[in-house]
Amino acid sequence: MTLTMSRPVMATLFGVIAAFVVLTPLVWLINTRDWGIFLMLLAPFVIYGLIHAGRRLAEWADPPPPPPDDE
Repeated sequence: MTLTMSRPVMATLFGVIAAFVVLTPLVWLINTRDWGIFLMLLAPFVIYGLIHAGRRLAEWADPPPPPPDDE
């Protein structure tokens, strides 16, 4: 039996896993360490990177159609 998943499903799984892997340690460090408050300065850039990665995954999952040939 072969396991096949569509690109949108794989992109969603990769995005959720990436967000969990990146955000969980960041939130834990902010919450538990005295110097974690300084990581709040890093948080917007991390969120921006995750949004950018999500957009790239969305493009990969559903690529735009090729341009029509004008002949």
